[in-house]
Amino acid sequence: MKRLPTQQLVPGMVVADDVMNSNHQLILSKDTVLTDALIMKLDLYGVLTIHVKDKILAQPESQPAPTGPSYFERVKKSPQFQIFKKVYEEEVDSFKGMLNNVVEKNTQLDVKELLSRSLMMVTDAHGHISILDMLHNMREYDDSTFAHCLNVGLICNVFAHWLQFSEEDIEMVTACGLLHDVGKLLVPRDLITKPGKLTDLEYYQVKKHSFEGYQLLMSQNIDKHICNAALMHHERCDGSGYPQGLKDNEIDRYAKMVAIADVYDAMTSARVYRAPICPFKVIEIFETEGLQRYDVAYVLRFLENIVDTYIQNRCRLSDGREGTIIFINKPKLSRPVVQCGDIYVNLAEEPDLCIDTLL
Repeated sequence: MKRLPTQQLVPGMVVADDVMNSNHQLILSKDTVLTDALIMKLDLYGVLTIHVKDKILAQPESQPAPTGPSYFERVKKSPQFQIFKKVYEEEVDSFKGMLNNVVEKNTQLDVKELLSRSLMMVTDAHGHISILDMLHNMREYDDSTFAHCLNVGLICNVFAHWLQFSEEDIEMVTACGLLHDVGKLLVPRDLITKPGKLTDLEYYQVKKHSFEGYQLLMSQNIDKHICNAALMHHERCDGSGYPQGLKDNEIDRYAKMVAIADVYDAMTSARVYRAPICPFKVIEIFETEGLQRYDVAYVLRFLENIVDTYIQNRCRLSDGREGTIIFINKPKLSRPVVQCGDIYVNLAEEPDLCIDTLL
């Protein structure tokens, strides 16, 4: 038996102990064989690590890969992405230096400078490829708290535009996303990577990163919403989150948005066994597991806008057929209508089919 971070889990691994959330509700039972969907479920519930057995079971053979480059492979080869990648890498390094100075040297955090650099990335990236699609391909930084915070800040910025926020509110939620996980820099890394079972005290220390971040930001005398996002981004509207088990209106509205962006970034992150994941698979996990946990008005608007991005996009179904996404089923966003030649496939009426890949 070994303990692994969620990012290192692979389909076929077997859960060694029951996995519970902060309210001691069962998420996965002991002896469950992990699938890609179950690993994403752990991300959705904010599970950082689990115990798995040493033996990995064989997985069913996947569908043969489509001929030609996939949608995300084409994104990665585009000139727009190459420019974004260069700026992104520079910004991660700059962001890292800024936050390390705050944590290690107690320097004053310049939120305006932090925002101006990030907002410039969003402005420069406007084009036919969305920020979210480009972030799908920036996954060599996945284990970095700095890159994750930058990702969440950029996703929050896009999210706020979808909600038609004022410029002031867009800047505020962007800053909340950029700084939401700063508390992880104060948690000893050996606790995150410890191979054995955590003691109750150690587990408490890991979960305390939200409170540590809140205290650090409060000492910086910056806006309360930014501090609240650090404290509350693991809170859930049904009361199943931590550290305080807050519900609904007890949670800062910006923190609710950060929570959605945070888990979306985690669920779309690269794994050792796969390339960037199809957004429709992520949306399906949100629909089946997350609608009660997140502010419904926010999460539905977020998912609807992601889906709208892919209207008229080519895709490959789980049975191997290829077609074009032509209509969105709002009651079931993950299951649109796909035109395959002369046949219209309504995935809302085909429970055994799903979109496997964007082409």
